Amino acid sequence: MTVKMEPPVNVLGGALAPCSNAPLTGFFRDGHCNTCREDRGSHTVCAVMTAEFLAYSKYVGNDLSTPHPEFRFPGLRPGDRWCLCAGRFLQAHDEGCAPQIDLEATHIRATEVVPLDILRRYACVSD
Repeated sequence: MTVKMEPPVNVLGGALAPCSNAPLTGFFRDGHCNTCREDRGSHTVCAVMTAEFLAYSKYVGNDLSTPHPEFRFPGLRPGDRWCLCAGRFLQAHDEGCAPQIDLEATHIRATEVVPLDILRRYACVSD
């Protein structure tokens, strides 16, 4: 018996677009903000990094700007796109420093944590 897997869906109801291949992002490091049961952080929000958000993330204990070559992590800079944990995005929203996001590359499961109307407020124009 063959099980047919449905393609991942974004928050707009379409196919999940890639978030970033440079730097390579995603829970599966496949460039998409895809998720699964093991992804307890729900790395589902495709965000465009800003200096303000990177400083905030470091302040709350998740330094995304320092490279860690041992984990093949280059460190992020403003303008880089990255799959954020939905909870961290909501926290940044609550603190007034959430980055813009790509709705076409944000997984529908992000709405289990962040209401769609909040996600829409941060929508950026896709490249």
